[in-house]
Amino acid sequence: MKPLIALLTNNDDDVYCFRLELIKALIDKGYDLLISCPEGPKLELMKDISYIYDNPKIDRRGTNIIADVKLLLHYKKLFKKYHPTVVLTYTAKPNVYAGMAARRLKIPYICNVTGLGSVLNKTRMIKAFIMWLFKQSYRNAACVMFQNSTNMKLAEENDMVKGEHRLIPGSGVALERYPVQPYPDGGNGIDGAPVIFNYIGRILHDKGVDDYIEVAKRIKQKYPNTEFNMLGFIEPTESHYKEELRLLGEQGIVYYRGSQKDVKPWISRSHAIIHPSTYGEGMSNVLLENAASGRPIITTDNPGCRETVLDSESGYIYSGGNVNMMTQIVEHFLTIDNEQRKMMGLVGRNYVEKNFSREIVIKTYSDVISRIIYEGDKTQ
Repeated sequence: MKPLIALLTNNDDDVYCFRLELIKALIDKGYDLLISCPEGPKLELMKDISYIYDNPKIDRRGTNIIADVKLLLHYKKLFKKYHPTVVLTYTAKPNVYAGMAARRLKIPYICNVTGLGSVLNKTRMIKAFIMWLFKQSYRNAACVMFQNSTNMKLAEENDMVKGEHRLIPGSGVALERYPVQPYPDGGNGIDGAPVIFNYIGRILHDKGVDDYIEVAKRIKQKYPNTEFNMLGFIEPTESHYKEELRLLGEQGIVYYRGSQKDVKPWISRSHAIIHPSTYGEGMSNVLLENAASGRPIITTDNPGCRETVLDSESGYIYSGGNVNMMTQIVEHFLTIDNEQRKMMGLVGRNYVEKNFSREIVIKTYSDVISRIIYEGDKTQ
């Protein structure tokens, strides 16, 4: 029988946007695939791929212990039914609860630390408990993949890992899916063609959306020939943004474009991506995809953001939460020549090609999975 690889995560977007090439590579190597994630529209784009599907119920941001115990039992039942050879876990709850289930059934598993999310902003007691759960997961994994060096160092210093762990370039960027896009004409925010900025990501306070909105308000007063867009899913806990963004759109300050199946057309018409995150990122794929497309980046010094930019060469880095500094950088971007903006984008493309290709991630996973299976065969 073919070895079965189980891939577990908390949403369909994570599967299609970040894991698709890995899934195809594993199938090409002769593995069968089990994919476990809540049902969503992105799975419709994977109809030509053969895999076993599992639809778990995951409350991504909830703290209901009963719901989490049910998830743990779900994973345990799933593994008993399909007997995966290796389990790949992504995002917080699959890392913790699928890790627990795999450990109890003596199935090797590989954790991917896609970021600490909003954990670091929790109260001391809740933060300590969640970090303890992470520790139980990471310390027993066959391998832990870290997406940025800050998270890896934190885990090492807190004795959260004791076995093999590796640093990978985030989820990597699929360079063929994000080719360089022609750079649009652009003026100075007052004259000439409009200059267009995008925010792409979940509409979440910790992602810096309030800073983005405030900067848009300031810039529009002085540079009316600019456009600020926001694309992404509004978290249920952040529903107050719906009315705020509706009013901002009516005023022509910020346009909420909803959650898009394909962001490439929006990247293509933009001049830069602004990612004001102070969230516990792993490695921001939004920034990697925009850089691959030849778009300059304006982002924070937050881990998982700063690594994607060559400051003042492919974009600009500012102190997260510093709205004045962010405003100054956007103003500076408006003053430079459009050809210079284009060249910044091309520098960014070259940078991600050399350092953040998804092929690097695929090779790392393939090597670790092969080693686990080979060592398992030797012990039998």
